[in-house]
Amino acid sequence: MAKAESTKRVYYFGSLKTEGTREQKTLLGGKGANLADMTSIGLPVPPGFTITTQSCADYNDGGKKFPAGLLDEVRKNVELLEKETGKKFGSATDPLLVSVRSGAAASMPGMMDTVLNLGMNDAACEGLGKLSGSHRFALDAYRRLINMFGDVVMGVDHHHYEAEFDKIKRKHKVKVDTDLGAEGLRELVEAYKKVYHKYTGEKFPQDPMIQLEKSIAAVFNSWNTDRAILYRRINEITGLLGTAVNVQTMVFGNMGDDSGTGVAFTRDPSTGKNEFYGEFLINAQGEDVVAGIRTPLPVIEMKKWKPVVHKQLIDIKNKLEKHYRDVQDLEFTIERDKLFILQTRNGKRTGPAAVKIACDMVKEKLITQNEAILRVPANDLNQLLLPSFDPKAKREVLAKGLPASPGAAVGRLAFTAEDAADRTLEGEAVLLVRRETSPEDVEGMHAAMGILTSTGGMTSHAAVVARGWGKPCVCGVSDIEIDEKKQTMKVGGKTYTAKDTLSIDGSTGEVMVGSVATREPTLGGDFSTLMKWADSTRRLGIRTNADTPADAQRARDFGAEGIGLCRTEHMFFEGERISAMREMILADNETDRRKALKKLLPFQRKDFIGIFTAMKGFPVTVRLLDPPLHEFLPHDDKAQAELAKKLGIKPAEVKSRVTQLHEANPMLGHRGCRLAVTYPEILEMQVTAIVEATIACKQKNIDAKPEIMIPLVGAARELSLLRKLAEETIANVKKEKEFKGKLDIAVGTMIEIPRAALTADEVAKHADFFSFGTNDLTQMTFGFSRDDINSFLPDYLEQEILEKDPFQSLDTSGVGQLVEMAVRKGRSVTQKLKCGICGEHGGDPASIAFCDSVGLDYVSCSPFRVPIARLAAAQAVLRNGK
Repeated sequence: MAKAESTKRVYYFGSLKTEGTREQKTLLGGKGANLADMTSIGLPVPPGFTITTQSCADYNDGGKKFPAGLLDEVRKNVELLEKETGKKFGSATDPLLVSVRSGAAASMPGMMDTVLNLGMNDAACEGLGKLSGSHRFALDAYRRLINMFGDVVMGVDHHHYEAEFDKIKRKHKVKVDTDLGAEGLRELVEAYKKVYHKYTGEKFPQDPMIQLEKSIAAVFNSWNTDRAILYRRINEITGLLGTAVNVQTMVFGNMGDDSGTGVAFTRDPSTGKNEFYGEFLINAQGEDVVAGIRTPLPVIEMKKWKPVVHKQLIDIKNKLEKHYRDVQDLEFTIERDKLFILQTRNGKRTGPAAVKIACDMVKEKLITQNEAILRVPANDLNQLLLPSFDPKAKREVLAKGLPASPGAAVGRLAFTAEDAADRTLEGEAVLLVRRETSPEDVEGMHAAMGILTSTGGMTSHAAVVARGWGKPCVCGVSDIEIDEKKQTMKVGGKTYTAKDTLSIDGSTGEVMVGSVATREPTLGGDFSTLMKWADSTRRLGIRTNADTPADAQRARDFGAEGIGLCRTEHMFFEGERISAMREMILADNETDRRKALKKLLPFQRKDFIGIFTAMKGFPVTVRLLDPPLHEFLPHDDKAQAELAKKLGIKPAEVKSRVTQLHEANPMLGHRGCRLAVTYPEILEMQVTAIVEATIACKQKNIDAKPEIMIPLVGAARELSLLRKLAEETIANVKKEKEFKGKLDIAVGTMIEIPRAALTADEVAKHADFFSFGTNDLTQMTFGFSRDDINSFLPDYLEQEILEKDPFQSLDTSGVGQLVEMAVRKGRSVTQKLKCGICGEHGGDPASIAFCDSVGLDYVSCSPFRVPIARLAAAQAVLRNGK
């Protein structure tokens, strides 16, 4: 719905006045707020104005119509710009040219549209040529506008322009864009106008205000392009109004060899080292650096080219970092030896860099310990836990490029983003190989194991986006020749296709033949420091989901404080175990079932001893058998015949039992506590193994702390009955083993059925603890099958029916309400009832924040998510204000 005309829609920044502040990011976008802020602290920022994000929302909500009063405000601000600069929009003697850029509240590099040199027309081109003393420069600016405006605003594919450029370069016998002279560029401008007319049906607009209006609309429209929507979904960016539009006076890096443009970070965004990190191009415009079409020079080279400007840039870099107290990603242009800052924003960085920068800034007293904890996105710790290439492994290096984003990636070659996305969906590991990437490639970039480009630098689109995702990336490998049409890559006289596997090392820039061996990461230093700070801040305990001693030990090494879910069924699927399990299932009487279970008992006991030993002193929650029995039996005729022969029975008996156990909906069938009600001997065997293992550990002075979890309880009577059986079994084993010591084994349940949450006050009378199995609880609350949701989930996310996949991040308003209710009701009966979560959500930072807010005692997640959960739990405390 359109806002009233009195709504202020445009905010000016410049020497005449500066209206915005850095606190107005939601309204002005990150870029607009920072431009206003940098202007107010006296940095050399070209003047301009910002159209609000609210205007974008109103435009899109109002059927793509400009809200009332917007264009009037735009015209008034153009007049202010003319007054401040002394230039005139459309002037034939001293034309005002502007850039039009997007800028949302959250950084989305390259995902939305930009137009440069706007205001250029035939008359302005002649005027600018005379004024600057370089017709070549003016014509270069004009051809760029026709290309960019045609592509971004009118949808004329960039390749049509590129084809004309190649034709004219061949005619004038030049290879590099910058070698084409004024005469050639004049021909190019006319050729570009013809391309524009051919594909739009209209002439290139000579009225700068029409150019501006159409460009503002294009930036607003770019908020809802497929690539922008996908980027927001991948990065979980939600709740924003839209993008702001920044209209800023042009400064020119392409005025000659005393001009240039660049992108820089105040610290290295790959490693976190406190070194100025950036690149620049001489005689170029900003898009040339980011697009990766030319490979730029490292910023340190500027010392030789323009030492005074380099020193000024270093001073500004120091001022910006001190002012914003974070790493800054800044764009700059040098116009005839004069430096201008075009934008600054908090720099995207890798996980390892984020950890180092946070710790270093605490040492430098720039930020506090609590701020450091909040500075590292918890999921980014994943990158520190990924393997790297083993330095001792054999490697055949094909070529070397720029180490744009660290990490080891191995895969077959994919030459288009679409191919990379499709093949990844089919389970294939691929590397996306491109000359350079563009925002349209975002889906394939996200899907691929790593990214390899033949051009572009450390601040190109591929590098910036890859670093933001922690994805290995090697850029600017000039020795490789990529042919997208033929789907080939040539290097060193050899040709590689989509069937070939390569390895790329984003830490060294090496491109290697085949699959190079990797090694597990070594953690310490800054990582340990950050974890120590997190552990001293968090309230939630962090456990792990582990079914083997090896998993348990790995989780302990990552800082787990116990096991929240030990799935006993995983222990039955190998060797002699599966045979005994199948024998038990096929038995038609209790005596034979107990006989088979007796064979399983030593295996279970041995596993539990190993796990309790690895977790010595920490609790281990053992979930009793959960899946339906048919999962343990073979379903094809050949395997059934082999099983029958092994057990000395007829194949028909196996087939009959499989048929008998078949269920239309096994998830809601004979499983969990229902199995124990029907076959109590299974529960008795498992509890016996737990108790015997506990006693064996205690006799070796190993402090075993088992907890018995009865799954899938929906009625209090189920738990009451099975708890009694468990307690009787504990007492019997203790007596049989003549164990005189104390065995304090808690018995609780998994809350995974909505009815159990609704009647938690009744269930809690028989439970020492609740553990929320949010995978099944989500399935049953939504009525979604976790195995089948992918057939419609993409539509639900695209149409914003769901904000996120509810199996990845907890649905706090629905499923969360059941969790909160169960905790409240359970503790109304048993005040000190221990409550935790053990579904996949236990490793998701957003879900962990919710768990902290409703007063759970712990979360449990897979071993590799433990550090993430430790940090996320600390962040939850700081954000929840506890």
